[in-house]
Amino acid sequence: MQSEKNPFNALVGKMVVTKEGKRLGFVRDITFETRSGELIGIVIRDATPYTRNLNLEKTSSGEFLIPYSAIIAIGDFMIVSEEDLI
Repeated sequence: MQSEKNPFNALVGKMVVTKEGKRLGFVRDITFETRSGELIGIVIRDATPYTRNLNLEKTSSGEFLIPYSAIIAIGDFMIVSEEDLI
């Protein structure tokens, strides 16, 4: 099985939704460990009120961070598992 690569600029601006269809916001940035290159999470812009009620980690500037491990699929939207956010 060939893995699809998603260039950074193809991910920025994508809407982030839960697998149940709840909108969380849009991808603003991606965080990663600089030494290993391991992806840590995605930074959300235009967070919805639903997102603000989740107990998500925040960046130092107060933006919401979704762990990379919560991402299920990337297509027209970035789909995340809400269970993996809690």
